[in-house]
Amino acid sequence: MQDPTHKLKDLKPEQDFFVGIDSDGCVFDSMEIKHKECFCPNFINHFELQPVSKFAREAWDFVNLYSKTRGVNRFQALIHALDLLRVRKEVLDRGANIPELQGVRDWIARETKLGNPALKNEVEKHAPHPDLVLTYAWSFDVNEAVKKIVRNVPPFPLVKECLEKINQKADSIVVSQTPFDTLEREWTENKIDHLVRLIAGQEMGTKTEHISLAAKGKYPSQRILMIGDAPGDLKAARANEALFYPIIPGREEESWKRLTEEALDKFFSENYAGEYENQLVEKFNQCLPERAPWEP
Repeated sequence: MQDPTHKLKDLKPEQDFFVGIDSDGCVFDSMEIKHKECFCPNFINHFELQPVSKFAREAWDFVNLYSKTRGVNRFQALIHALDLLRVRKEVLDRGANIPELQGVRDWIARETKLGNPALKNEVEKHAPHPDLVLTYAWSFDVNEAVKKIVRNVPPFPLVKECLEKINQKADSIVVSQTPFDTLEREWTENKIDHLVRLIAGQEMGTKTEHISLAAKGKYPSQRILMIGDAPGDLKAARANEALFYPIIPGREEESWKRLTEEALDKFFSENYAGEYENQLVEKFNQCLPERAPWEP
């Protein structure tokens, strides 16, 4: 089977600038419905967390929505949420069994394309680790729930106008840790898929790898911009010496308005780096906490 990253590697510049755009929580207001209605119920069900369901929900939402790990890959989020549950006093007092999932930890350590296809390959090997079988069943059911529940979620206001403005001077792609099938469905049903040259999901590797393969060395670093709503997006930009524009959680409409009316012009005139970007990033870094309130 051909490595899916070839599409990123083969992407040839057609414009002078490059823009990577996250999807969930950035283009679409889909984070809350996906995590609260699809991810978390399956998290509680598959990992037998019913005795501490209230705390499981708080841990899952903190990791994926309300902290600096917002937007992290689902398998990394799974481990982090379980670790946060394990140190919570109320959970310990109830004597709940919180799985370690060492098999998943080992898989994460050796695999970069943390998606269902790679996990399925592991599960189909001879004598697969039971942790991986359990986690694949969870992840599969999450995807099925997303297909069933998440629909008619439009882009934030001004997104389409902003994408059209980006296209005038930049090559743009989707840079996401969401499965490709979901991304394609969401971008297509909202008729904005034609406004990006490529949709890169979790099957093509990390966000850092997406930007590196698609843009690094093909465009000057001051002409590469990542748009995102999570610290992982900022990290991916910095790892590639690229610029970053934050869509601040809770202030998405305001963020897209500023990008459309002001920040893009600064980027295209190469006046974005420095004080202007630093002020935006500082506001972004202040909007999400690093530690859960119950952590010791």
